[in-house]
Amino acid sequence: MQEYVGKDGDTIKLLRECDAGIKMGVDSINEVVNDVHNPDFKRLLVDCRAQHEKLGTEVGELLDLHADSGKNPNPMAKSMSWIKTNAKMLADSSDATIADLMTDGCNMGVKSLSRYFNQYSSADKKSRDICERLVEVELNLTNDIRQYL
Repeated sequence: MQEYVGKDGDTIKLLRECDAGIKMGVDSINEVVNDVHNPDFKRLLVDCRAQHEKLGTEVGELLDLHADSGKNPNPMAKSMSWIKTNAKMLADSSDATIADLMTDGCNMGVKSLSRYFNQYSSADKKSRDICERLVEVELNLTNDIRQYL
């Protein structure tokens, strides 16, 4: 990948991190959604996935404008997430376990995205707005699923 500097560099770096976070979120939801028992909880996850996908489309369009292919989630983080999810689900596949896993994932996402938002402070307004909306989606999901913990 080409290394960018300046305002455009921060914009592309922030968009890449949002891209990776969105992909990780969608993958995580896909991993558990079919095991959810409560239809309202399932609907929350499906809606959240749709919001992630919509933001992913916006990120993809902006990355295309910068001739950048985006970023996939860190393979180690993705592997660790998969192992944790499958181990916990094997022991207890209840909605409470799924809510716990999703809450942990959202909290990690919010933490990472907030760090990148601050780190790449010269990113353009559109990119910063997408990052803020993605954080809001993650925060909303954690609030909405507390009742299933």
